[in-house]
This record gives sequence, structure tokens and C-alpha cells, in this order.
Amino acid sequence: MASVTSLTSAVHQRLASALSATLPESAGADPLLRRSDRADFQANGILALAKKAKANPRELATRVVGQVVTGDVIKDVEVSGPGFLNITVTDRAITENLAARVADPEDRLGVPYAERPGTTVIDYAQPNVAKEMHVGHLRSAVIGDSVVQLLEFTGENVVRRHHIGDWGTQFGMLIQYLDEHPHELDHKAGAVTGEEAMSNLDRLYKAARGLFDSDEEFKTRARRRVVDLQAGDPHTVAVWQKFVDESKIYFFSVFEKLDMEVRDPDIVGESGYNDMLAETCRLLEESGVAVRSEGALCVFFDDIKGPDGNPVPLIVQKSDGGYGYAATDLSAIRDRVFNLKANNLLYVVDARQSLHFKMVFETARRAGWLNEDVTAYQLAFGTVLGKDGKPFKTREGETVRLVDLLDEAIERASTVVREKAQDLSEEEIAERGTQVGIGAVKYADLSTSANRDYKFDLDQMVSLNGDTSVYLQYAYARIQSILRKAGETRPAAHPDLELAETERALGLHVDAFAETVREAATEYAPHKLAAYLYQLASFYTSFYDKCPVLKAETPQQVENRLFLCEVTARTLHRGMALLGIRTPERL
Repeated sequence: MASVTSLTSAVHQRLASALSATLPESAGADPLLRRSDRADFQANGILALAKKAKANPRELATRVVGQVVTGDVIKDVEVSGPGFLNITVTDRAITENLAARVADPEDRLGVPYAERPGTTVIDYAQPNVAKEMHVGHLRSAVIGDSVVQLLEFTGENVVRRHHIGDWGTQFGMLIQYLDEHPHELDHKAGAVTGEEAMSNLDRLYKAARGLFDSDEEFKTRARRRVVDLQAGDPHTVAVWQKFVDESKIYFFSVFEKLDMEVRDPDIVGESGYNDMLAETCRLLEESGVAVRSEGALCVFFDDIKGPDGNPVPLIVQKSDGGYGYAATDLSAIRDRVFNLKANNLLYVVDARQSLHFKMVFETARRAGWLNEDVTAYQLAFGTVLGKDGKPFKTREGETVRLVDLLDEAIERASTVVREKAQDLSEEEIAERGTQVGIGAVKYADLSTSANRDYKFDLDQMVSLNGDTSVYLQYAYARIQSILRKAGETRPAAHPDLELAETERALGLHVDAFAETVREAATEYAPHKLAAYLYQLASFYTSFYDKCPVLKAETPQQVENRLFLCEVTARTLHRGMALLGIRTPERL
């Protein structure tokens, strides 16, 4: 499908043509067009062109205005200040543009596909086997899922990867402890829920860790068990596999509660790269990228030093022959570049791991695995804070379990829905409560720039007022209510009608949807889409307050305002879906 030309692009083209006609040597110059409070758009590019041509900017602007074609898209152009152009578009252009978006046969609202889509491997939502997911796992999952939606919608080939923690010393410790305390896990797989099974595994992990830290003999036995696991001992591998399988059941239940699709083939944990570790080390050592230092295989960096001024290396292989996280991460890069043929590697990982990934990416560049054609980027995210501005903890000082947090959000949201519900059954209230509660948690995260910390405040998240998903969901539900009340009167665009000020503001903002989606996808910035959607709901509220829809003056005006309602609703629905948030038809 051919994408719909936005009003911004249409105005830009006409201004660029006028600039070329006025000043031929400026062909291809950018008019620097942007939305403005003084008019629909403002162009600021003439000032720089006038300086270059040694001309009076206001006189040059006046000459450009004389070359601008008006009537179809541009209604009026005025020179402002030292040489700015204030541009007003026609009402017809606004309505016709929106009609073209609604008519999109692919239901994309005219959003184009990326010109040169590639393959992006996105590494997100990385829980650990035998450990309960906590609030710290929330951001990677929610941000990662939204970026996946944005990239796929714009045509990118996306390969999802969940790099779960399923290998290493802790499993030798766990398996050894279970062998010595078999009664600790008396339940049979499937006899309890995923959450209960994980709670048992989590308790087992804490007990094993306590013994590991306090008993040197147990620590020795546990480390021998790691060797057995790496060597493929059948009994050890079978117990390890049971831990992995039970953990996955739990992971799926949490992701389902988060309304996220996580597929088993996408889960490739640390263990998935075992067979590559030795070769990764050999390649790095033979190429001289890594060197031996005190028995360990290390990569050194001129700009990374410790407090003592000595270089801090990336340790790829320990002096005892064991492999660290770096070996696994570098092997994963090799797999993603050479087997999955990725152009872009995107890691949605806590900002506190930025130094590690900086060293890993630089090592991969030195080895030639990353280059101008294959890039790696860490989408680093900040910390979830409590209302007190400190890292979110329970009253006992422990990390908050993610399922507890989600359950409380659903409970709070269900209370809000019940208070507003007029004709919903208990079953419908429960369904809406889940959609509103999970949406509230996701939106609070996604409406904040990923690299910033944010406060987790459920009272604010489920509020109908302010920048919340509930406000957006309520705006969508209110539009659906109006469309239902319209009965047989259908939305229809009437380009000949004059638009009120709030109608124009709403229409111009809807027109910016495609540009916003492209920007959010290109910059891995869901918060930009969230900000756009909040503004959209705000523009709609102003329109709704000042422009009667069903009681408009003429039948044509009723249809046209219903049309504005419909295009707003479809934009809200599509935009919220790209954030991974549901938009209930009734609230």
C-alpha cells in the first residue's frame, strides 16, 4: 500500500519548491518546518539561507511567499519576525488527509513501512531459572515488548531472544543441595501452579545459597557438581532440566499476566551457547584481541581503569578455565551475527550493566564481528523507585515479587472500573480490571524515557486524571459509546465543511501519528509514542467539550464529527497496541 502523504510532508514539498524557484542555488535546502502555536506550521530555514546568500531574511521570505502555491493544501502564508514563515493549511486538506488514513486497506492508518528494513535481534525479558521474577525484571520485559511491536509494525524483521540465566555455579549448588536434601522438593511437577513451583525453587535456592556461603565442604562438592553439569553427566543434566522446565512454566504464567507473547523457541539461555565458548576464546586469543594475564584470558581497554589507576579488563575465561558472562555474551553476538544474519543487535538491559556491555561490544568490534554494517546497542533503563524515591523494596527490605505487584495493580484497577461500571457484569469487571491494571503498570513505565528512573505509584497509575493509561483507555471507551449512540448514522468525511478550532487541532495531531511511530521505532523510544497518545486524548477531550457531536447543527456536521471520533479512536487503539496495552470498548 502507498503510504499517506502527511500534511507536514505536503507543506514541506511546497515550501521547498518555492525556495528553489526563489533562490535556485538553494535547491534541496531544508525549510525547517515544525508545528507552531502561532499558526499550523512555522518554517525557520530562510534565516540561514539569507545569511548564506547575504540577503535580507525578511525580504527573502517575502519573495518566497510569492512563489508558494496556495489553495489545495496551504491556505495562507505570512512573514513573521526576522524572516519566519507562518503557514495555515486548508480545512479541506486536513479532512481529506484523515479520510485517506481511515481508508487504508491494511488498517495501518497510512503508516509507511521502513524504506530499508533489516534484521534486528532484540534481547529482553531475561529472568533467571529457579528464581522468582521481581520488580527489576519489569522494565526489560515491558520496554522490550513495545520496541518489538514498533519494529515489527514498521516492517523490520525482528528476532526475539530471552537470554535467561540457566547456567553457572548456582546450578551446581542447587543440584548438589537437592541431592543431599531430597525432601525439600517433594512436590511432583504439575501438581502445583507455576507460581507455587517457583516459590518452592526460590526457597530451595536461598537455602542452598546459605549453605554454600557458610560450609566450605559443601561449596567444594557444589563446584564439582558444576563440572559434572558441564561434562553432561546424565543425572545432573536431568535435574537441571527439571529446574529449567518448571521455571519456564512460571515465566510463561507471568508473561501471560503481563499480556506479553513469549514463545519457547525465543528462549535461548546462557546454556544455549556452551558449545561456542571454547571457540570464542580461541578466536579472540589467536587474533590478539584477548591476552593471557595471570592465567586468565582478558581484553584490556585504554579508557577503562579502576580507582587505583590500573586497567580493568573484560575477563573472557577465568584462570581456572571457567567461563564468565563475557564469553557467553560474545558467543551470543557471534551466533546472532553469523547464524541469524542480524544487522542490529539490541539489548534491553539495566543501565548498571553499561560498562560490561561497552567492553563486550568493543571486544566484538575489535574481533570484526561488529562493524559498520552490524551494530550493537544497549537500550539501558533506569531503576523502579518507591514513592520515597528509593529503590522499590518491601517493608522488610526485600525485592518486590513481580506477580504481587501485578496482582495489586489489577485489584486497584478493578475497584476503579467497578465504581465507573454501569452495565458490566462481574466477569466483565474482572476482565476490564485486568486490562486497566496491566495497562497502568506498562504505561507508567513506557511514558518515562527508558534511561530515567521512575516512581512506582499505583494510586497515580490507576487515576482517571493526568498522564495515565486509564485516561487514554477511558477516552477510547467514551468514543466507542458515542459511536454506539449514533445508531444508523455513520461516520463520514465532509471535506467541504469548515472546521472549528478544536477540530483542526485534533485533525492536525492525528496527522502526526505516522511520523511519531517512525520516530519511536527508529530511536527505540516508546515514550515518544506514549506522549503523543496522551496529547491525542487531550486534544480529543477539548474537541468533545466544545463541539457537540450527535447534536451538531447539520446532518453533515454530525457525520463529520463522528468521523473525527472514529479516526481518533482507531489511532488510540493502534497506538496503545504498539505499547502492548489493551483498549476496552466499555469502561
